[in-house]
Amino acid sequence: MVLSWYVVLLYLHIFSVVLSIGPYFILFPLLHQIKSAEFDRLPAYLEPFRITVRITKHAGHVLVATGIILTWITSWTWDTSWIIITVLIMVASLYFIARAFSPLLRQLKAPHENRALLVSKLRRALIGYVLITLSMMWFMVAKPTLW
Repeated sequence: MVLSWYVVLLYLHIFSVVLSIGPYFILFPLLHQIKSAEFDRLPAYLEPFRITVRITKHAGHVLVATGIILTWITSWTWDTSWIIITVLIMVASLYFIARAFSPLLRQLKAPHENRALLVSKLRRALIGYVLITLSMMWFMVAKPTLW
């Protein structure tokens, strides 16, 4: 079996998508633990969130690089509707992840009275990010022609 550059890049691209979305699903069960944990044990439950955001960031670099190269070596152009929408969603997800997770995690690390409210916001942020990234993945897979 001979592997082409296209196949290698495509699998790297797909793997980076999995790394960008997959780790967030393991965080949902931790939300209950964060809500009820004693304050001194809280850092252990918040660390997977920090690690997940870091993994996502690096997977995103691979995702963008392989996406650019795949677009360049295939017949797709940058004015294709699904590529434009995917890029717009990706930019929105970068803004979302920076504004949603880091401030909440910082607030949870400090002593506070409203942990249940912060955990609720963190749950909404997780759901929002998963929906944003799944919609981006749908555009990459379905490749709808919108114009």
